[in-house]
Amino acid sequence: MSMALKQVFNKERTFRPKRKFEPGTQRFELHKKAQASLNAGLDLKQAVALPHGEDLNDWVAVHVVDFFNRINLIYGTISDSCTDQTCPVMSGGPKYEYRWQDEHKYKKPTAVPAPKYMSLLMDWIEVQINNEHIFPTNVGTPFPKTFMQVAKKILSRLFRVFVHVYIHHFDRVNQMGAEAHVNTCYKHFYYFVTEFNLTDHKELEPLVTVQYCHTFKFFRNIHSNWYIVCVLHLFNGVVL
Repeated sequence: MSMALKQVFNKERTFRPKRKFEPGTQRFELHKKAQASLNAGLDLKQAVALPHGEDLNDWVAVHVVDFFNRINLIYGTISDSCTDQTCPVMSGGPKYEYRWQDEHKYKKPTAVPAPKYMSLLMDWIEVQINNEHIFPTNVGTPFPKTFMQVAKKILSRLFRVFVHVYIHHFDRVNQMGAEAHVNTCYKHFYYFVTEFNLTDHKELEPLVTVQYCHTFKFFRNIHSNWYIVCVLHLFNGVVL
C-alpha cells in the first residue's frame, strides 16, 4: 500500500485485520517486488505484468491478498456511512443487486443489507486465503487445480465492493479527499484482473455507461474493451 493511501485512510478502521506475508517466503519476496514496482512509479499496466521467471499462481495469490487488504481499508473507512438503514440491500445502483450465497447458511442467493454482505464476504475470503490447501505458503507445495477459479471468485466479489462504494458512498470518499487514491486502487485492480482474465465482463456492467464517458476521462482512459467503463457519480442529480 502506498504511503499516500495510508495517510488518507485510517488503518485502525480496516474492516478486517490486515493479512501479512511471512518474511523469507517466496510470497513475501513477490509482494516486495510488486510494491517496488508501484513505488517506482511504473505504469500500472506494466506493474501488473507477471515478472520474468515467476509463477503465475504465486503472482495472483500475492495480489489477491493485497487487494483484500486495500479494499478492506477503503470500505472500513467509509463503513460508518454504510448501514442497514442507508443500504438495506447490497447493490450497485438501482439495477444491480448482489445476493449472498455460500456452502453453509446461505445455500440459496439471499438478499442481505450491504454491511452484512461485506461482513460475510470478508469472512469468506479470510477462510479461503488462510486455507493452506487453496493458498499454500510452503515452497514447493503445489497450488490446487481449482486455485484460479477460487481467485477469480474472490476478485469478482471484491469488485462489487468497489461498485458499491463508487455508486453509493463516493460522497464520503470525496469528503475525505481520497478520490484520487481510490481511483488509483481501482485502476490497479482493473488492470490486474483484465491482464489475467480474472473477472467476467458482466461484473463490470454496473460501472458501464457509454453516454457519459466523455465527461469522465479517468475511466475512459483505462478501459479499452468493446465497451467503455465509467463511474456515474450521481449526487444531487449531478454527474460528476
